Formats: sequence, C-alpha cells, structure tokens
Amino acid sequence: METIELGPEAGRLLIKTGRSGLGRRAGHDLTIEATRWSGTATRAGSAEESAVQITVAVDGLAVREGTGGVLPLSDQDRTEITGNLRKVLQADRHPEITFASTKIEGTPSEFTVEGELTLTGRTEPLSVKAASEGDRFHGEATVKQTRWGIKPYSAFFGALKLADDVQITFDLRL
Repeated sequence: METIELGPEAGRLLIKTGRSGLGRRAGHDLTIEATRWSGTATRAGSAEESAVQITVAVDGLAVREGTGGVLPLSDQDRTEITGNLRKVLQADRHPEITFASTKIEGTPSEFTVEGELTLTGRTEPLSVKAASEGDRFHGEATVKQTRWGIKPYSAFFGALKLADDVQITFDLRL
C-alpha cells in the first residue's frame, strides 16, 4: 500500500460554472481554481482497497478565467465574484470543502470514485469519473448546488443566474 500526498504542486483542481436566465449573455462562464488544497491518495493492490481524501480552503478559490459575456472579465469583476463566492459558500462558517471516498471501482486506467462531499456544512454523496494515463490522473464530477442547499448566485433581479450544475475537474501527476 502506498499513500501519496496531494496538493497544488501535484496538479490543478478546477471549478467551472455556466450561466442561465434571460441575461446570461451579460455574464461569464467562470473557471475557478483551488489554489490551497491538500489530500491523500492511497493506492492499494485493488481499487476496492484504495482511497482518496481532499480538503479545499474556500478562501483559496481564485477566479482564473471568464469566457462569454458582453465585456471581458475585469480585475474588479474577479474581486466581486470572489467575494460573492465566499458569501455563497459561507466561508466564515464553513472554511473548508472536503471529499472522502467511500468506494472505488473500475480498472487502473478508468474508474469511478464514490464518496461524500461536504460543502457549506452539508454532506451528500458524489460520484467522480476518473482515468489514468501513466503517472497522470484526470477526471470530473458534477455538483448540483441546490442538492447541498446552495441557492445559485443571481443578479439583475434574477435575469442572470449561475447554472445549478457546476463542473469539478482535476488533472494531477502522482
């Protein structure tokens, strides 16, 4: 059995948002990077004996890119979005997001990690699809905000809304 320490030096953990509502053209599809996170991956003889645990600091989430929108994403927009993100995720009460695997199934090259995601103090099951190529691991999961009791951010009296589904992606070198 081998335990591998994970963090930003191992690769990228990204959150990708989309827009909905009548005013969606005004907003941006965002790419947010977790800049402060840590975890462990335990590789065992079989997938069933392996495990993953990740902790993300909410105040370490940084807006990296905004596509679409009427105007390009400005530094002021990034600051405002970061502030709203911390409010929505209740960073003052819940400073961390955690994921702990409960079951891993599949082959070494393509597998599913079932686990529990704790977000804003609420824990719900989450399924992560992943694959490996040599020493690289990549994958994704969809987080439906309302499932964790989060009301998706909206502006302009609800005309511009953040889509309920948020895509989590990762690309790591172990």
